[in-house]
Amino acid sequence: MLLKPWLWLPPKFAHDLGLYGLKLLSRLPAGADSQKSSSWNSFSFKNLHFHNRLGIAGGVDKNAETVLAWQNFGCGFIEIGTVTPLPQEPNPGKIMDRHPKTRSLWNKMGFPSAGSDVVLKNVEKLKQSGKMRIPLFINLGKNRTTSNENAHLDYTKLMTHFQNVADAFVINISSPNTTGLRDLAQAESFEPFIQTLTVHHKNLSHRPPLLLKLSPDLPQQDFEFVLRTCLKYDIDGFILTNTTTSRDVTPFFPAEGGVSGAPLKNLSLKALETASKICSDEKTKKIIISTGGVMTAADVFERIEKGADLVQVYSTLIFEGPFFFRKVAKFAEQQSEKSKSKR
Repeated sequence: MLLKPWLWLPPKFAHDLGLYGLKLLSRLPAGADSQKSSSWNSFSFKNLHFHNRLGIAGGVDKNAETVLAWQNFGCGFIEIGTVTPLPQEPNPGKIMDRHPKTRSLWNKMGFPSAGSDVVLKNVEKLKQSGKMRIPLFINLGKNRTTSNENAHLDYTKLMTHFQNVADAFVINISSPNTTGLRDLAQAESFEPFIQTLTVHHKNLSHRPPLLLKLSPDLPQQDFEFVLRTCLKYDIDGFILTNTTTSRDVTPFFPAEGGVSGAPLKNLSLKALETASKICSDEKTKKIIISTGGVMTAADVFERIEKGADLVQVYSTLIFEGPFFFRKVAKFAEQQSEKSKSKR
């Protein structure tokens, strides 16, 4: 059984320390990866190629500091951020906790970010190194001091700022940790907001795919409205879903903040089912990425079978560690062998 010493540490301390430990571990023989060993079920969308379908969700690497380390462990793509235009600190007080018994993670971070200028320099350095071989998504958010009425200005500024280095943009209006952010997905606000963003996107000199990350807590009618509106304005795809404010399984966590991990699974699967159905006529033109409650290798393939083009993990890495990508690659190889033996 693999020891997981980071689970003995306080969650926030383990998270911060993990940045340094991850880089060191990825350089050891057991951590260094090869393209061949991490290639399975490859996939292409527009001009992007994914040598496997499992990536890292936003929030793990907020400032593009560990991208090459994660690549070495075998992830197929990485979403950095959330990035805000101006630097900002985390929310005050306790911002992270975990519960191993329910395999759940709670956070109230609130978009802590080094700011767009610092992140751009980090990404430019990565791109110029010649070592990047996986797509890099940039998760974009507004500063907490920016009103919802002016939120579009933060998002359009970030799109312009990162247009030359992002492989895809992720519009994040689904975090529960920035006051009022989720209101942008309400019917009266969403259409003018997303229309403004898509017009700006079409006028960029470089246009990475534009994706929207959605909340699992939207009422079904509102969720479907958002999806259909996105199809109307030709959004390229969806990430389903962010954390939940539901405490059905985790009443011991604070009411504020979002919960991810195993308790999010059913909500995430429901969102995937809805999106797959609504996007069915345009499935080849849209990309659907499923995240939330993906805790095992079998879970990864369940999402793919249910219509996800790509899958992301976050909480799983807290409980399983960075070698989870190897487990999934091995599972994929076993599934392939089983399939061949049945022919």
